[in-house]
Amino acid sequence: MAHRSGFACILGRPNAGKSTLLNALVGEKLAIVTHKPQTTRNRIQGFLNVPRKGKRPAAQVVLVDTPGVHKPDSALGRKMMVEVSEALGGCHVVLLIVDVSGAASQKDDFVLELAKRSSAPVLLLLNKIDLIEKGRLLPLMDAWRRRFDFRDILPLSARKRQGLEDLIDAVVAALPPGPSYFPDSDLTDLPVRFLAAELIRERVLLETGEEVPYAATVKIEQWEEGPKLTRIAAVIFCEREGQKAILVGRGGTMLKKIGTQARLEIERLLGTRVFLELFVKVRAGWRNSRDFVEGLDWRRQMLDIARLAGGQQEAREPGKN
Repeated sequence: MAHRSGFACILGRPNAGKSTLLNALVGEKLAIVTHKPQTTRNRIQGFLNVPRKGKRPAAQVVLVDTPGVHKPDSALGRKMMVEVSEALGGCHVVLLIVDVSGAASQKDDFVLELAKRSSAPVLLLLNKIDLIEKGRLLPLMDAWRRRFDFRDILPLSARKRQGLEDLIDAVVAALPPGPSYFPDSDLTDLPVRFLAAELIRERVLLETGEEVPYAATVKIEQWEEGPKLTRIAAVIFCEREGQKAILVGRGGTMLKKIGTQARLEIERLLGTRVFLELFVKVRAGWRNSRDFVEGLDWRRQMLDIARLAGGQQEAREPGKN
């Protein structure tokens, strides 16, 4: 049987369980997960190398986690929806994930319309089945089946890892024959700088409430790797002085708590000790600044780092024309 490969776009409303599903399938924490909507702001790719099993051929599935689908009201929101659109445009199969534990909403129609526009086959994933009565499942499946010609409808619980094997079989069956896109040893193409920034932002989301999590973002300013210690300096940006006061806390207690928990997570990620320095800065209205939002994109940041490294190399070679 010919090896298969392709991109599977995970599409859904905020808090449908997209990032939990990505992490469960890959077996590692690539995407941060919180109970707060719009936690994911970027496309996050995870690589699932599937062994041959019975009639199922071996395959490499490039899973693409996307921001929760919503109607944007800021530059940040528009950037998030661009991420969704680009992921849909390049995928071989769409994994439309729906939270069945909540009430149906017109927002589900909005997401379904996006999935319909894709030329790729659509698998409907009814997630969080562990939170509903079993008798509700079949009527839900029938109701969704009447709304669109899905390639398949699969009940699952990403959090409890139920139904994942059936999902993998269905995804592989939908992919075209082809070689792997990435080395089998890789789990993602994301740089560790981005993953570290996300782990810091995750702690902000978990430790603060009200508007602070949505008005905060994180940017790595300094990264020095050593054989036993990695030194990291990061800035948490917020939009108002009141938010900064919450993030810092009385006597710096909140910032210390965020930093300590984030450092432990980053040490697990890197496998080395980490010295983490955090700063909080106010950038009024950053979510509506297109230039600032674009500057947060990890692809743009890596290009800037490469340009800076190139400039430093030229500076060390004064005779170079």
